[in-house]
Amino acid sequence: MMNSPRSANRSPTFWRSKPGIALGMLLVIVLFYLAREHYGHVLGLLPYMILLLCPLMHFFGHRHGGHSHHGETSASTNDANRS
Repeated sequence: MMNSPRSANRSPTFWRSKPGIALGMLLVIVLFYLAREHYGHVLGLLPYMILLLCPLMHFFGHRHGGHSHHGETSASTNDANRS
């Protein structure tokens, strides 16, 4: 039999172990109650968070700010080829 890429004696990562799962569940509960108690404060900051997302979406949506459009031809190139 061939050995699988994972060895059988390898311990699971922290987040897949029992203490990691318990800590993850505790973090979710704490974040829920924190968000619930501070809902009014977060709601007041919502317009500013949306405005902050605009440049971030532009930066990451264009592959780190690059504006090169590969595979596209310009209208002047198409017009020059028609003549």
